[in-house]
Amino acid sequence: MAPRPRYLQWQTVAEYVIVVAIVLESIFFAVYAPQFLSLPNLINIALSIAITGILAVGMTAVILTGGIDLSVGSVAALAGIVAAMVAGSSAPGAVALAALAALGVGLAVGVFNGVMVARFRVPPFVVTLAMLTICRGLAFVVTDGRSISDLPPGFALFGREVFLSVPVPVWLMLLVFAAGWFVLKRMTFGRYVYAVGGNREAAFLAGVNIKGVTLLVYVLNGLLVGLAGLVLASRLGAGVPNAGNQCELDVIAAVVVGGTSLNGGRGSVIATLWGAVFIGVLNNGLNLANVDPYTQRIALGVVILLAVLADQLNKTRGQVIA
Repeated sequence: MAPRPRYLQWQTVAEYVIVVAIVLESIFFAVYAPQFLSLPNLINIALSIAITGILAVGMTAVILTGGIDLSVGSVAALAGIVAAMVAGSSAPGAVALAALAALGVGLAVGVFNGVMVARFRVPPFVVTLAMLTICRGLAFVVTDGRSISDLPPGFALFGREVFLSVPVPVWLMLLVFAAGWFVLKRMTFGRYVYAVGGNREAAFLAGVNIKGVTLLVYVLNGLLVGLAGLVLASRLGAGVPNAGNQCELDVIAAVVVGGTSLNGGRGSVIATLWGAVFIGVLNNGLNLANVDPYTQRIALGVVILLAVLADQLNKTRGQVIA
């Protein structure tokens, strides 16, 4: 039997490591704060990572192709604002139209990012950094810097309702993760995503439509950003122009901590879920320990650095072996 490819070996190891890390930090926080393992607190952890998780699925696909999206927080805020504006109107079916409007905003930005990266070969970092600034500015211009509130009760469905004792945002996150796993692991398109990020030249020679795959990845990511913006506005009960500020840090952290390589071609949606859980447990545990938010950001930065360092060491080791 042929040995497993090195990237699959690393992916498996990364998943085991992150699961063990979650167990260890959970034990530590449970000893330090007994209320950590209470059912309400566990549900609170799941709810706290719901929006990050939805965004992280799209980010995983983007990073697998060797790209990045720094605009997710700003676009989510803009999508939430547009959704709130539509929901607050007197139009028939305003709540349903609000959901479509949020997805439309995410889709439009995703198409723009994809075209810039795939067709005009603008570096993803530059394109999405520009969109981060543009969308955040639009959010403040459209609202004149004020929140859009007084929304109909039905708008709470996406962020505040509970189904089978579990908040709706958590269900949405799990559905998005399941769909992301199926697309990347069971569909031909998913294999193309890995191929583009793993070896762009080899993928091209194999007949993969590099531009088409890249464009579609950013489009799908945009749709998920729109969904996250809808859930965020629903949870807040308003369209808030500074919502999702620095959200991209948590999203990228979840993806990287889960073992997805920033170089592309290596990673998985399931590992990203574990990464999001790790960060959610870490933040929740530090809150219970009364650690100030600034120190929590330092801890998160250290975790990201260690994850990237481990990936880089693995890449260097693979080059030496080769």
